[in-house]
Amino acid sequence: MNIKCYHSRFHVVVVVVVVVVVVVVVVVVVVVVEVVVVVVVVVVVVVVVVEVVVVVEVRVVVVVVVAVIVVEIRVVVVVVAVIVVVVVVVVVVIAVEVVVAAVLVVVEK
Repeated sequence: MNIKCYHSRFHVVVVVVVVVVVVVVVVVVVVVVEVVVVVVVVVVVVVVVVEVVVVVEVRVVVVVVVAVIVVEIRVVVVVVAVIVVVVVVVVVVIAVEVVVAAVLVVVEK
């Protein structure tokens, strides 16, 4: 096997491994962010409900719950957008690597 072909294939493997690691890290971060957001939502709702029971103000609960849900939806949208960008970059990088490897194999023949 020629050294250039071997180097090209090794490079593709390294890129794929790096991409997989990045995707796993992003997924873990997304899960952690979602758990934190859910915990914050629960704490805020519990605190507001306790205050509402004392003050008897139902509107506050509705406003706070809606505000928290809107914030959570924004966080999810941002996280999904980041994941989409990462996936697109990964696909482009892999496609470029495959094309380069194919060209090197053809040139070597």
